[in-house]
Amino acid sequence: MIEVTDAAAKKIKSLVKDDQGLRVKVVGGGCSGLTYKIEIGIPTEKDKVFGNNTAKIIVDKKSFLYLNGMTLDYSETLMSSGFSFINPNVKRTCGCGTSFSV
Repeated sequence: MIEVTDAAAKKIKSLVKDDQGLRVKVVGGGCSGLTYKIEIGIPTEKDKVFGNNTAKIIVDKKSFLYLNGMTLDYSETLMSSGFSFINPNVKRTCGCGTSFSV
């Protein structure tokens, strides 16, 4: 299961069209070995879809192994804005916080 906060759902709704969602992937890279990748996409039959009809999170089966239990949040401050991943599976992150290991 992947949870989506109200703030993240609102941002996703502003970015995607009706048939689209926010695709969240885990790919190799970064100092700690894995990193998140997000893009706008359309779900396929092989994907898992979370959220509701207006704010969908699309995850491929391989990435879901690393993302199960995660909460996706979004925040805007004077210094930065963006999605944040609250992932209980992460054991270690790099110094800059952009990559992780499980």
